[in-house]
Amino acid sequence: MNNRGTTRRRVMQGVAAAATVPWITPALAQSGKPIRIALSIAQSGQAGVADHADYLNGAKLAVKEINAAGGVHGRPLKLEVFDIDLLTPEGTQATYRKMADAKPHAIGTAFSVIQRPAFEGLGDYKAPYLHGSTQQNGIDIVKANREKYSHIFQVDPPETYYGLMFPRFLDTLAASGLWKPVNNKVHIVREQNAYNMTIAQNVLKAIKDSKFQIAKITDIQFPVQDWGPVMQEIKQSGAGVIMIDHWVGSEEAAFCQQFVADPVKGALVYLQYGPSQPEFLNLAGQAAEGFVWSTVLGVYDDKQGAEFRKKYQAEYPGIMGLCYTGSAYDTMYMLRNAWMEVEPEDFKRVADYIRTHTYRGVDGAVSLDNEYQAALHYPLQSTDLNKGMAQLFFQVQNGQHKIIQPDVLAEEKFRPAPWMS
Repeated sequence: MNNRGTTRRRVMQGVAAAATVPWITPALAQSGKPIRIALSIAQSGQAGVADHADYLNGAKLAVKEINAAGGVHGRPLKLEVFDIDLLTPEGTQATYRKMADAKPHAIGTAFSVIQRPAFEGLGDYKAPYLHGSTQQNGIDIVKANREKYSHIFQVDPPETYYGLMFPRFLDTLAASGLWKPVNNKVHIVREQNAYNMTIAQNVLKAIKDSKFQIAKITDIQFPVQDWGPVMQEIKQSGAGVIMIDHWVGSEEAAFCQQFVADPVKGALVYLQYGPSQPEFLNLAGQAAEGFVWSTVLGVYDDKQGAEFRKKYQAEYPGIMGLCYTGSAYDTMYMLRNAWMEVEPEDFKRVADYIRTHTYRGVDGAVSLDNEYQAALHYPLQSTDLNKGMAQLFFQVQNGQHKIIQPDVLAEEKFRPAPWMS
């Protein structure tokens, strides 16, 4: 059931177009000199390729639209792609050094797995850098030295909120009457990296205020070659909630196939973020039905988000990624709005504009004027959808991802998974 209404439509208004600034000289406005955006895009390797491909597609779509509308005072935007090895600090730093040496007007990426080498690779080059790395340790670095990193922005909330929000999601869903837990035990399967460990730590912190409790924690290592041992432990614990704290969509698809072949009857199974990647549905097929997942950075299905989804799928047919497609699209428009007001070459003023102007995009509101220079989480940091970015909880229903929480953005209600009956 669609949950749109008059109040919701008012809340979800799009961003007003920026006005032309009179002090920009005709010579500058008519020069046609490109405004260059360097993108760190993983094009090979074991992880991140799908998300980075989504990001590049979203950026291309936005730039195509912006240039068709006249660019920025007559100057077209130009994307320049730099390959990156996401899993090594050396590879990360080398790519960011290359981007700084190229002297673009701005830098963007879906994410860099290892934050400090990315920041340090830029050196003293202060072009605005906008990323969606979803990492607390990265924004802690920015907070600790705001002067040095005043040009670095994380356009989504950190991963801590995956952990803090999960017990609340369970309590809310149980209270709705749409799901009756078979028991209150939670079994966490967590990958051994800083990102997923942080999520698990915050589940442990938040679950103390919930009616649920941890039954077991199983550790895994990427890449997961065989889910068999994990399935054995899940069966033994008999938990009514199973959390797969992992982020690689293809491997979560393999888990789904193995789980549905011999499921834990009645259990709610939550997958952390990976299903947002297009290959998840492609690989899992019918086995994906009923699984729940979430993202702190996702494309809404309000009027603005629905229009973007339609445009994106016309440009890139097939299953659409629901995180970084919208993030890149929003990032390009955030930069465009700043450049409409401030000369692109004036990095400090561009960064100041980005920091002080909340942008309401297809992935929600990006409000960066805080100590971390990171988007605020809705509802745990802001209860205002015009200032916070909503964590979206999805369920696979009839082969499609449908938002089931928060209620103000929901497309459908939760349905019992096939193995729950």
